[in-house]
Amino acid sequence: MLVLGIVQVVVVVRDQLAVELAAREAARAASVTASPRPAASRAANEAISLRPLDVATTTASNRVTVTVRYQNDTDVPLIGALINAVELQATVTMQREPP
Repeated sequence: MLVLGIVQVVVVVRDQLAVELAAREAARAASVTASPRPAASRAANEAISLRPLDVATTTASNRVTVTVRYQNDTDVPLIGALINAVELQATVTMQREPP
């Protein structure tokens, strides 16, 4: 049971790191284009294979903020039945650059 619990924690941490990568890639793509929302969504989905991703993009004056969310279903045998799904989230803000 302890080993399965450790495996589940490792899976959640791995997915959190992937969500953070997707948010960075999405913010970078959104910061250098005239159409930040589609660019952010495309970049986040190309960066990692987790699906479905919820990508929210907001722009304010000279900054763009991208938030990426992913629902991690805890599915390691035995442990997954004891723990509810975990929502992973990462937010990145970058300075807008002229396209």
